[in-house]
Amino acid sequence: MIDYGEFPNRHIACIDMVSFYASCMASLYSLDVQKVPIAVVGNLERKGSVVLAASPPMKKRFRVKTGSRLYEIPQHPDIRLFNPKMSYFLEMSMAITCLLHKYVPAEAIHVYSVDESFIDLTGTEKLWGDPVQTVKVIQQEIVATLGLPSTVGMGPNMLMAKLALDLEAKDTGFAKWTFEDVAGKLWPISPLSEMWGIGRQTEKNLNNMGIFSVGDLANADLQRLEKKFGVMGNQLFHHAWGIDLSKMGAPILEGQVSYGKSQILMRDYNLREEVNVVLLEMCEDIARRVREEYKAGRTISLGIGYSKNAFGGGFRRSRTIVEATNDTMKIYNVCKELLNENHGNQAVRQVTVSITKLEDERSMQLSLFDTKKWQVRKLGTTMDTIRTRYGDNAILRAVSLTNAGTSIKRSTLVGGHQG
Repeated sequence: MIDYGEFPNRHIACIDMVSFYASCMASLYSLDVQKVPIAVVGNLERKGSVVLAASPPMKKRFRVKTGSRLYEIPQHPDIRLFNPKMSYFLEMSMAITCLLHKYVPAEAIHVYSVDESFIDLTGTEKLWGDPVQTVKVIQQEIVATLGLPSTVGMGPNMLMAKLALDLEAKDTGFAKWTFEDVAGKLWPISPLSEMWGIGRQTEKNLNNMGIFSVGDLANADLQRLEKKFGVMGNQLFHHAWGIDLSKMGAPILEGQVSYGKSQILMRDYNLREEVNVVLLEMCEDIARRVREEYKAGRTISLGIGYSKNAFGGGFRRSRTIVEATNDTMKIYNVCKELLNENHGNQAVRQVTVSITKLEDERSMQLSLFDTKKWQVRKLGTTMDTIRTRYGDNAILRAVSLTNAGTSIKRSTLVGGHQG
């Protein structure tokens, strides 16, 4: 049994906007997102464009949800369709954060995504009273000033607040979980991928150990978990007991931090050489982000989605290299290897690249046989600095100027869409 008295018991709230993009458009056009069927579509001029957000009535009445395609939306006079206004969405997100600043200091806020934030209300009782009531006042103010409905999960830490949000509050509007709720609400969760922080591969590995529910995980042998997963095994065990020692703003599972990028191509890419162009551009962007954090990674993943004209499907493969890297060309060469080994020559419509198993850059070894490593790192830093100061297109690789390149076009977008 776990002695919860040894662990922090705070008042953490996770606030999530309801169908954020759809709610923003509803607010902009004086519509009720809870009553009007609204869909925000990536590009209304492309029938295959993806639905980025759908209001609750759109989901309930017409079975259209995030990820549906434009051609799947029926013709109906009640339905309102909108192109995204990414700049406006970001403005609304910033307005939410400014509103939260009225109730807690900046260090007590963690913006988790454009539409979701954690706030720590511990110690605000003398100012605002009961934290539960404070959260409900915040929800009311967000609706009154911005026109955005929200759902909230509360808990003694970030993990429990997030679980309360995802597993209960999204149906009820508000939920508070305490340590006393762990056995009754957390342990029955199955499959394990329903648990925040457990991906499909980790779920598969746990299933192979005979662990199929969070309760199984909580009652598993800790030493066995640590032997299988290392420090992640310890984290998984304690998370199953509702224990999370993350500080505000820290990743919930440090071992799962990654840098990645995904894009749906504007047309079918039929030649592998064309796909390589996009891969190089994406690896350039990812490597830059990793270098800026002074990190290096060892596991590189490539995901390819085939065109519907090629009957769909695709693959996702990973490769772990011996030495961690943040070198664009090393990441790119691994991606090329994975593409050459797994690509079935079908037309490609989606590309995803990520790097994980990160460590401090200082851990990178200077090889006696790779005398140019330091020069390559300095060159990468110089390119990063130029792009930061003068814009992403200030310095480009030649392939970006070919018909297959996408970085120049995408640099004019906000969040992958027109602003």
